[in-house]
Amino acid sequence: MILPITIYSDEILRKQAVMVEGIDKSIRELIANMFDTMYKAPGIGLAAPQAGSSLRLLVLDISCMAEYSHISPMVAINPVILSSKGYLAMEEGCLSVPGVQGDVVRPATISLQYRDEEFVLHTREFSGMLARVLQHEIDHLDGKLFVDRLQKRERRKVQKDLDAIAAGRFAASYPVAPLVSVVEGSRVV
Repeated sequence: MILPITIYSDEILRKQAVMVEGIDKSIRELIANMFDTMYKAPGIGLAAPQAGSSLRLLVLDISCMAEYSHISPMVAINPVILSSKGYLAMEEGCLSVPGVQGDVVRPATISLQYRDEEFVLHTREFSGMLARVLQHEIDHLDGKLFVDRLQKRERRKVQKDLDAIAAGRFAASYPVAPLVSVVEGSRVV
């Protein structure tokens, strides 16, 4: 099932997501729906808060990129970055911030502890695009967006676009959750 994606001004994107206690039918359905939603959008990563669930869960699949075609789709539950090294700047975008891109500096390599879709615990090192996407999605679990990591000058360049998104003036080729007006506490239609 395709889920509506939460957009920039939605308060769920600013909350610390809660730990997943185990795997049950509802978590398995959420994972399947998140993959369906991510592929339909299309995207390469999706965190549960973007799908309207404040849980520490993310999915990703970067195999659509030629140099990563051998990488299998991945589920990370309750991910924790244990260490990082090096830094790399790269342009990022986000399904929750449609039409906005900007250069973000992130660690080039991370050591990550997480549980997979069977709730088996893993500790692995990731680098390159996998490390980038994992960090981007983990930010969502911590209530952060990539635009929060932009340098001040870069942020000023996209602020008008962010204001327009918050006001409901944007286009997306995928279903989005109704926007909530912070001032009035009502849905923007």
